[in-house]
Amino acid sequence: MALIHCFCTLCIIFLLCFEQISAACKTVTVDKSGRGHFSTIQSAINSVPSNNRNWHCINVKPGTYREMVVIPYDKPFIILKGSGQKKTKVVWNEPYLQAPTFSSLADNIIVKSIAFVNSYNGPNSKNARVPAVAALINGDKSFFFRCGFSSVQDTLWDATGRHYFKRCHIEGAVDFIFGNGQSIYEDCSIRYLGEALPRGLAGFITAQGRNNPRVSSGFVFKSCHIYGKGSTFLGRPWRDFSRVLFYNCRFSNVVNPRGWNAWNSVGEEKQLTFVEYKNYGPGAYKSKRVKWLKNLNARTVAKLTSMSFIDNDGWLQSIPVKYF
Repeated sequence: MALIHCFCTLCIIFLLCFEQISAACKTVTVDKSGRGHFSTIQSAINSVPSNNRNWHCINVKPGTYREMVVIPYDKPFIILKGSGQKKTKVVWNEPYLQAPTFSSLADNIIVKSIAFVNSYNGPNSKNARVPAVAALINGDKSFFFRCGFSSVQDTLWDATGRHYFKRCHIEGAVDFIFGNGQSIYEDCSIRYLGEALPRGLAGFITAQGRNNPRVSSGFVFKSCHIYGKGSTFLGRPWRDFSRVLFYNCRFSNVVNPRGWNAWNSVGEEKQLTFVEYKNYGPGAYKSKRVKWLKNLNARTVAKLTSMSFIDNDGWLQSIPVKYF
């Protein structure tokens, strides 16, 4: 109970952080109508000094910003704050992995209430289905709160580093959460867009890229809602030691009864760590799951679902309340 109390207290602190913005954090406003300091998000990011050590807050007013946004490696300590997933959207329309709508390459980045969309394979699109990344997260210590990520294939590239996604919405159809990140997704809605695929073809939610057993990366989904149309596997391995845990999640009947696909790791399934623990809903029954689904003991599951999995050095707790 003490652990639960501490965790709940930490969540309350995070929520309070987002309601308070102090003058101690240099703040600029982006407004596409021209009534702010900048009319594009990228120009506001460009104004942040390289290798800065102080938080810079960028408030983004409602609107659809049709631009490709990049936070470069040398611009840490940036806070992007929108007005809500439905009000503040960043939209781009290019395929393949080289042109994400949003690329976050620096450490210590916080984003709240913004949706990132790659519309290349969106509704009514006649383009061929290819990777079209909505967001690439490649820096360490990144926190996303109430953000949206939308595409069809390779939506969210959770590439490397420790990341925390809280109350976010992520949607796609093929490998739409992928990469080698060490991340916790908590209270997120995961929507499978089966209507974007040919009839009868199943999709894949995750493609995690852990490549050896000594690497600490993995995707942990806590108290998330998995839903949509069609049939999807929970994941397939992008690398031979892929690690994904779904914990206390609600599964609709969109989840394929087999649950997981070995893909290029056929014959090496023992190296995979695909785990389901205390999930519920019509898609959570495991009677027809693949035989190599991993069973972890409660202690190991507790370690993976603890905030220490992504925060063993206190970076989340060190986010100063006064800067929000």
